[in-house]
Amino acid sequence: MNSVKGLLAASVISIQNSCFIYPACQNCFSRLILDSRRFNCLKCGCTGEAKDASYRYRLSLKIADTNDLFDITVFGSCLDPFFGITAENLQRYIQDFNQLSGETNAESSTRALVQAVETCFIGKRFIFGV
Repeated sequence: MNSVKGLLAASVISIQNSCFIYPACQNCFSRLILDSRRFNCLKCGCTGEAKDASYRYRLSLKIADTNDLFDITVFGSCLDPFFGITAENLQRYIQDFNQLSGETNAESSTRALVQAVETCFIGKRFIFGV
C-alpha cells in the first residue's frame, strides 16, 4: 500500500457513484466478476464460489478545499467507522433485507443507502491522506 504523501482538509461536495460496496479479490483487491455460482478476478486469476466472495468499500467523492476541487476515491476498511459496519456485513444486510422484503431489484435499498451516505458526508469536512 502506498504511504500518505500529504494531508488535505476538504469538504465533501458530492458523492460520485451509488455503488459503495464491491466484490473484491482477497489477493489484489480488484473488482471480481460474479455470476450466479462463481467469481473470477481478471487481474490475478483468483477464482472461487460466489457465496465466498468478500466485499470492500469504494466511495468516490468530489471534494473542495479553499482553492481547488478534487475527485478522490476512498477504499477499504478505513470507511468502517463511518458506516458503522464492515462492507462484508453491510452487503449481507442488504441481501437479507431484499430477500425479506421481497424486493426483486435492489433499487429501493440502493436509493435509501445513497440518501444516508449523502446525509452523512456531503457538506462535512474531513482530513484526507493523499
